[in-house]
Amino acid sequence: MESGLRETFDRPAWRTAVGTAVSYTVILLAMFLLLFALPFAVFLVF
Repeated sequence: MESGLRETFDRPAWRTAVGTAVSYTVILLAMFLLLFALPFAVFLVF
């Protein structure tokens, strides 16, 4: 049963979906840090 499940999630479509989700997460995190966390930190310093 485990090998069948592994084969199911080892297809290119699943890899693409996971890669897309990870990429969006990284981009959103970078945007959050650049647009919200960094200005907030600068505001606290000055």
